[in-house]
Amino acid sequence: MRITTIFMLLGGLGFFLYGMKLMSEGLEKAAGAKMRSILEFFTKNRFIGMIVGIIFTAVIQSSNATTVMVVSFVNSGLMSLMQASGVILGANIGTTITGQLIAFNLSDIAPLVVIIGVVMVMFCKKQSIKKIGEVILGFGILFMGLSIMGDSMEAVKESPKILNFLASLTNPFAAILTGLVITAVLQSSSATVGIILLMVSQGLLEFAICPFMILGCNIGSCVSALVASLSGNKDAKRAALIHFLFNVIGSLIMFIVLMIAIRPFTDMMLQISGGSLARAVANVHTLMKVVEVAMLFPFMGWIVKATYKIVPGTDEAEDEYELLFIGKGKILSATTAVLDGIREIVHMGHVAMKNLEVAMEALCDPDEEKIKEVYKREEYIDFMNRKITNYLVQANELVLPIADEKLIGGLFHVVNDIERIGDHAENFADSAKDRIERGIEFSDKAKRQLRELNEKTLMILKYSLEMFGNRNYEHMQEILQLEDEIDEMERKLQNTHVKRLTKNKCTPEAGMMFSDTASGLERVGDHATNIAFAILEPMGEEEDDEED
Repeated sequence: MRITTIFMLLGGLGFFLYGMKLMSEGLEKAAGAKMRSILEFFTKNRFIGMIVGIIFTAVIQSSNATTVMVVSFVNSGLMSLMQASGVILGANIGTTITGQLIAFNLSDIAPLVVIIGVVMVMFCKKQSIKKIGEVILGFGILFMGLSIMGDSMEAVKESPKILNFLASLTNPFAAILTGLVITAVLQSSSATVGIILLMVSQGLLEFAICPFMILGCNIGSCVSALVASLSGNKDAKRAALIHFLFNVIGSLIMFIVLMIAIRPFTDMMLQISGGSLARAVANVHTLMKVVEVAMLFPFMGWIVKATYKIVPGTDEAEDEYELLFIGKGKILSATTAVLDGIREIVHMGHVAMKNLEVAMEALCDPDEEKIKEVYKREEYIDFMNRKITNYLVQANELVLPIADEKLIGGLFHVVNDIERIGDHAENFADSAKDRIERGIEFSDKAKRQLRELNEKTLMILKYSLEMFGNRNYEHMQEILQLEDEIDEMERKLQNTHVKRLTKNKCTPEAGMMFSDTASGLERVGDHATNIAFAILEPMGEEEDDEED
């Protein structure tokens, strides 16, 4: 076999894999956020979850992507293991759709599909159209890769060594191992099935050995999820194990069936496929997956329990500073990265809000223990600020859904706003410490005014975090009204503070501290408003896209 033939074969494989990747990523970016919401909403019931898994995987053309996504959902606490098991079952059926598409052999129109995709990517300004163009471009490149591989396989027939090797694949165990290794290397069972389909069509493989190679593909497809789960928590590892155990057990059952009745099975598949070898391979893949799911669906509860035996125990916090959603043991997945980041930012916001509350208590009624508590919690806020910022930088390097891409820039600003709120709380604690050390007194009226202003500040912060975290506009009017009330109240407090100073009713030290505290609370209110309306900026960008 000439070296040029090898180059053509590898080049065709490269086109095929890149086309599949482009399709998958384009679909995830164009509709990933919406599909994520659908996945979250419709997986409460295991059977419905299975249906969603079938549709989801058929759309994004990658069971690996679906399974890794499910692992990240379980890791984030958005999905239980039982719910995940249904989606994983569906993903195993949905992944066979790629083989069915390949069997249509659309290589002749692939160049036309490519040019349509190129035009959409290069000349359309709207991002959503560009991503759909990437999907179409990937689809065309995939079939061009198949065409190149098909042409190069014609030359493979001239190589006695390769023909002898392929002819020796009569041992079912060797066939399973071959399918497993190829899939583990390519990270795509669909790609392996596509290669098998081509080789059968070219007469390089006996059709009777193909079902065994497909069984190997099933097991090899578990590698991506297993690798993704290594950095995850125990439930993420269990979710990956559900996928692995299902495929191993299902493949074992199908192996026994095939060993008993391989000839009747292959004859039946050829008959229902109209004698087309390519279509027969695609149908074998689909039928085996459907049968495996039908057999194991009632026993998924047992498989889930088995994962608890294999991965026992619960996760433990490693140190005093704990991150709830993005810490060690959490998977950085493009599908859930922004979602997890938002949840951690909201958690940071609640920590800062608590610190603000305690700091004002310490200021109005000086308490050294509360001052120490504020300083300690401020260290935690600074820790969260560093970790979340680093996390967002890493998330920004991923191929994110378009909706998440538009959000992530604003998240950096929200983290900064919350960190500044933490700084104001620390400033109030410094003032409380100063009051103790210098014996500065506040009048009862001054303390009451500061508490009233602080109550409004805590309320706007609470509403803002709800609006930001849930993308819920329910409290928008209250936030706008509270911001105006805080600004007006701060102005009045500054005026009354000046009057007290001129009438010599308070010391200059107490007056300055009172004034700085009121100004600080007003700025906290501004930061809270920024947090609330951080979610509006992406919507504005989307409208701009539509105008373009």
